[in-house]
Amino acid sequence: MKIVFFGTSEFAIPAFRELLSSRHKVLALVSQPDRKRGRRLKVSPPPTKVLALARDIKVYQPENASGYETVDYLKKLEADLFVVVSFGQILKKTVLALPKSYSINLHGSLLPKYRGAAPTNWAIINGDTSSGVTIIKMNERLDEGDIISKKDLEIDQEDTNITLSEKLSEIGARLLLEAMDSIENGKATFEKQDEALATYAPKLKKEDALIDWKEPARVIRNKVRGFIPWPGAYTYSGKKILKVWSTEISDVKGQDPASPGEVIGIVKNKGILVQTGSGSLAITHLQAEGKNILDADSFLRGHRIEKGYVFGVK
Repeated sequence: MKIVFFGTSEFAIPAFRELLSSRHKVLALVSQPDRKRGRRLKVSPPPTKVLALARDIKVYQPENASGYETVDYLKKLEADLFVVVSFGQILKKTVLALPKSYSINLHGSLLPKYRGAAPTNWAIINGDTSSGVTIIKMNERLDEGDIISKKDLEIDQEDTNITLSEKLSEIGARLLLEAMDSIENGKATFEKQDEALATYAPKLKKEDALIDWKEPARVIRNKVRGFIPWPGAYTYSGKKILKVWSTEISDVKGQDPASPGEVIGIVKNKGILVQTGSGSLAITHLQAEGKNILDADSFLRGHRIEKGYVFGVK
């Protein structure tokens, strides 16, 4: 089949790579425009564009993927199928109806659970024990199309948003090719989503990642894992932001009643032990504002944090 691939982020790379190595013909990549990224705000191309250019695939980067110019460009390609993976824009019906067959999407959750922009983040944040990927026939409503296929995956307690995304993107790439075979052979089946089971995974906001030390240790740890790499779970050390990159549940209890956010101990090679609303948490990797990520032992060599210090107080 002749394919136009819509994808922007790292999550789309395994599926794009599999398609490029398959018997299908990729006519073009449609991705988000180059954006400013990183601390220096350097303009950088999306990872899918880098791969496309290395494979001599045409790249189209519209600000509006459903605009008149885009529709005209895509119509001329005469594709059999549009494949959408972590693209970053909602496609209107005028675009979805252009291919000879239809448009399909690989989504990083078991739909109808976690429709929206950040399914892997919220699965980790909410403490889910399983996740998965779903292939749908797209319609103009966000992640509400009929299900073609899905595959589940157990979430490991050490998974972060990054590791879960990597696992799901690899599983999804294989599932996508299987779904395309069934479409090409006329054997694809379609299942309506159960609206009663629908939940949503909205785009992350920086303020979502502020640690509330009154919450239980496990809830905070899940947020630390889920907000990687952006916006990064954070607290305050004095008036400055302090990002917390990894933690472990601790069984250490303070000798005296401690308030949430209070340091109850420092243990070499174990981290900074902090009291939460229920239990304690060992901060093992953290980052002072404008500095590099350090393990707790290295961080403490340059910062005066002792038992009794309270995080989260400006």
